[in-house]
Parts: sequence; C-alpha cells; structure tokens
Amino acid sequence: VQLVEYGGGLVQAGGSLRLSCAASGRTFRIDTMGWYRQAPEKQRELVGSLVTSGGGSTNYADSVKGRFTISRDNYKNTLYLQMNSLKPEDTAVYYCYAKVSVGVLSWSDYWGQGTQVTVSS
Repeated sequence: VQLVEYGGGLVQAGGSLRLSCAASGRTFRIDTMGWYRQAPEKQRELVGSLVTSGGGSTNYADSVKGRFTISRDNYKNTLYLQMNSLKPEDTAVYYCYAKVSVGVLSWSDYWGQGTQVTVSS
C-alpha cells in the first residue's frame, strides 16, 4: 500500500484546510485509515481515524473534536481531513496512515510522506 498526501500549507488562525491522502496498491486490505501529526520537538500524536469497513466509524483526539472531520471517498481510495477553525497549535507535519491486514489477526502500518500545515496567529 502506498499513501500520498496533498493539501498542506500556510493558513491564518480561524481558517480552513483540507488534506487528502491517496491510497494505491492492495487497498482492499486496509482496515483503518487516519491522520497523525507531529509538531517540532513533540511526539507524534493521533489526530483521528476512520474504520474503512462496516459503518465507517471515526474517532478524534479531544483537541480537534468539533473542528476536524475525517472522510473517505471509496471510489477514489482517498482519505480526507477537513480542518476548520485552525489554531496556531495545530501547526505540525500531518501524516496519513493505513492499518493493513497482512494475515490472520496480523496488521502492518503504512505511512505517507507527511505534509506541513502551518497556522499563523
């Protein structure tokens, strides 16, 4: 599975950005997709995730609930992160990831290259 992210950039506080993550390869084996972010000198943290099977349930970090929305276009094999009401503390490199089934009760994580999001105050 290969993941390529698009859509990062510079935005003022209160603004919006949408990140995209295009998946290719054995996408039918993807169980979960989501986004992490890493700010300078901080650990990588989960932003949110979406289960690709069933009802497509989502979960979000408390810090982004109500502001960020994850969605997926199954036809395009693309995951989106809509970010509204952005804050300077949202500044980070955002990484798309996919949890891929590789066997019975066995998964591997795949990562995109990351895209920079900078929110100015």
